[in-house]
Parts: sequence; C-alpha cells; structure tokens
Amino acid sequence: MRRTFVGAAVAVLLAATSANAQQTIKIGVVMSFSGQFADPGAQIDGGIKLYMKQHGDMVAGKKIEIIRKDSGGIAPDVAKRLSQEVIVREGATILAGYDLTPNALAAADVSAQAKTFMVNMNAATSVITTKSPYMARTSFTVWAVNESLGAWAYKSGVRKVYTLVSDFGPGWDGEAAFTKGFKDAGGEIIGSARYPVANLDFTAFIQRAKDANPDGIYIWVPGGPQPAAIGKAIAERGIDKSKVKVMGQGELTYEDALKSMGDAGLGLITAFHYDYNHQSAMNKAFVAAYNAEFKRNPDMFSAGGYDGMHLIYESLKKTNGSTDGDALIAAAKGMKWESPRGPMMIDPETRDVVQTVYIRRVEKVNGALVNVEFDKVENVKDPWKARQPK
Repeated sequence: MRRTFVGAAVAVLLAATSANAQQTIKIGVVMSFSGQFADPGAQIDGGIKLYMKQHGDMVAGKKIEIIRKDSGGIAPDVAKRLSQEVIVREGATILAGYDLTPNALAAADVSAQAKTFMVNMNAATSVITTKSPYMARTSFTVWAVNESLGAWAYKSGVRKVYTLVSDFGPGWDGEAAFTKGFKDAGGEIIGSARYPVANLDFTAFIQRAKDANPDGIYIWVPGGPQPAAIGKAIAERGIDKSKVKVMGQGELTYEDALKSMGDAGLGLITAFHYDYNHQSAMNKAFVAAYNAEFKRNPDMFSAGGYDGMHLIYESLKKTNGSTDGDALIAAAKGMKWESPRGPMMIDPETRDVVQTVYIRRVEKVNGALVNVEFDKVENVKDPWKARQPK
C-alpha cells in the first residue's frame, strides 16, 4: 500500500505543479551535509556549486534550483524518505547527490517508482545503477578500478600477491575485483587477511604480509585515519617498496593521508579515476577555480558533483528542458564529454560511467608528496555488470 501511495502522490504532485515546472527545474540533492561524512558531502556540493557558477543557473530557458537534503550519514531510511519528500512536497523532478551506497540503493526505489531521472554522484557499488532504470552514475565503481589494478599488477611483473582489506562490503568488493583481474592474468594470491573496520594498529597485519614473501601487497582501505596508519606500519616493518609493490585504491594515498604519513608514503602505487594532480589543461583550470572558490583542492567527490551537473545540464539541453524521466535517461545514455579527469562516457547499456583508470605512484614534487600518474587503462567499463546474465 505504501508503494502505491507514494506513486500516486508523486503523480498528483507532478500534475499539479506542471505549470511551475515549466519555468523552474528543481533538483533534489540528497547526501550527508552533517555527521561523519559531511566533508565528502561538502566536496560533492562544491563541485555542484562551481559548475553552476561557471555555467549559470539557466538551461534551455529554465531556471535551475537546488534543494539540499541532509541524510546525516549512513541512513537508507532517511535518504529514501527525503528523496520522496523532495519530489512529493517540493516538486523536484531530478534527484542527485548520494554519497553512500546504502542511501543510493534506498533512493533508487523512489527514482524507479516516480520515473525520475537520478544522477548518482558518488556511491560506488556496482549493483546500484541496476536498481532504477532512470539512474546514471558519474563517479566510479570499485570493480572497475580494482580489477584494472589487478590486471596491471601482473602486466608490470608482479606474480605473487598478499591481500589486506577492510572487513566490510567495499573492502570485500575491492579484494574480489583485484583478485579477479590478477588471477585471470596469471597471478597467484599467496595469502590474505581482513582487518577490523575501526582498526588503527596495522603492525601485525603488515608483518604477516611481509612474512609471506610476496612481490606485491594489495591493500583496500577507506578514507580517514587508516591510510596514514597503514603507511607508517609499512615503513616500520621495513617493506622495501622498490622490491615489493604496495598497491591499492586511491583512498590509500588521499591528500590528507599523505600529509599524515609523510615520507612513509613514497612509492605507494594506487589506481583511481581522479586526482587534483592530473596533468591536463582542463584539470589545472578546474583546480585553480576550485581553490579560488573553496580554499582547498578538489577530490574525487568534487569531480563526481561537477560531472554530475554537466550530465544534468547537457541532458536537459537535449530534451529542450523537459524533465520527463524517460526523455532524460535517453539523453544521458551514450553521452560523451571531456572532464577534468579526462574523457568520460555514460554507457548506453548500463548507464554507468566509462572512463580512464590511472595508475599513480607517490613521489615528492616541489617538496610535496603527490600522486604522479605513470600508466593508465583507458575506456574502462564496470566489469561486474559485463558478467551479469542479460
């Protein structure tokens, strides 16, 4: 009954407000503006704000209005309720934001019921976009980044790897993806461990990895205080990164993490889709504008918000301002553009992002530790979706 009521309420609201919608397009942005994940939320919002400052708040003759809703962290019930309310009560005809997987999954149900275009600007679990035919993603997937890294590791000469990952969903996905790419290429996993989500002492874990005598160590760690703790443990345990490649997803060498771990971070290798140190003219201009506006460097969250707004604007141009869900998702499918991160496309089959995965090494440049790109894997589609039954 609740599902039926929500669908009926949405239909009534959209019909009642159609005249106003012709003049103003309201976008409901649902994500964490407070709590533990407030900073990622602020960075996504920074990307949204900068794009609108650079491109104006008018598209196809209609004014764009952002309605921000705070989910406060991992709260799928809250995210779902806010997504419903911003459509039913406030007349939003597009949904955007969604920093966390549980929240995006919950909101996908609303998008599907209301037939509302939804742009997932961050949440990275592969399955999310399958939950609403009206959703597209402008961030990345854990599978795309880590399977690419596994294949690259073997290509670069690594033959035996020890894996160490955080013991929750994204860590398991990262481990599975890296292992798939590495083993398919011919590599061998000689040991593995999963550490507690809140763990900050990695000495024993790194020693165990060292004792296995691998020529590569794969690490999956979320952002926060753990990357620096892992970097210091690697240095303390005497891991020679010129002989043992220490690899992971981009969070391992986030800007704040590198500042905390200092020279212990030198030589760490990561795969990711965006870093403020990406050497393109467009990204240099993006970083300069972002710094001028927010007094900090952009990160992957900022890029997700910025590119998410680009997708919304360009899709609206194609529909001449129509916010019909079927029209907008049709406009988004197959769209290509040049982003600060490099070339991007929305896969017309999966509505997921297709982009370059960069392989980076931490080096000291002008006295600062930065991620320096030295290899790349181009046109990467989400491999998890490619293997699902049609």
